[in-house]
Amino acid sequence: MAAAGEERLSVRRVAGVIAGLIGVMILHGEGLGLASGEGLGILLCLAGASSYGVSALIARRHLIDTPPLATATFQMLASVLMMTVVAAVVERPWQLPMPGSATWLAVLGLAALSTAFAYIVFFQILRRSGATNVMLVTLLIPVTAILLGYFVLGESISLREIAGALVIGSALLLIDGRVPKLTRRGVTPERTSTPKASP
Repeated sequence: MAAAGEERLSVRRVAGVIAGLIGVMILHGEGLGLASGEGLGILLCLAGASSYGVSALIARRHLIDTPPLATATFQMLASVLMMTVVAAVVERPWQLPMPGSATWLAVLGLAALSTAFAYIVFFQILRRSGATNVMLVTLLIPVTAILLGYFVLGESISLREIAGALVIGSALLLIDGRVPKLTRRGVTPERTSTPKASP
């Protein structure tokens, strides 16, 4: 966003982004998966993250005056058209067995809550807080995955994962900047007016 001239780059934001990346690395574990043949997957994830940033920049420039509901609706309709063509060519769904009710409920949940409603919130935050703040959600994705694994799948949470989540949370507060401002306000001494001498 700073390279495109949309928002001003500051030392605080750079430090927050670096801290967030360190937190994600702590969550991931000791190795980055390069030795086990996951290098291509990591590169694709980085490309996806970059596309998120570019999309937020384009939306901030060209869709700032468009209602979030209209933007999200058009995006979903365009995605349906494109993915229908891709699914027809690659998956050929007419040759697959009919999914059960649990699968249909999962698809509806993903479509309604995790996609449609999420994008309405996304574009609303984009209008109010800017592209940088709305993209901070990407740092929360690994934390959310770990919490869902714990509460839904019964997976265990290690101290390393807790430490990584705390580092990410601190990075988000640092990038946001409101907590440092409140801290400075709290320690700023009050100005006392000196009484004027009476003539």
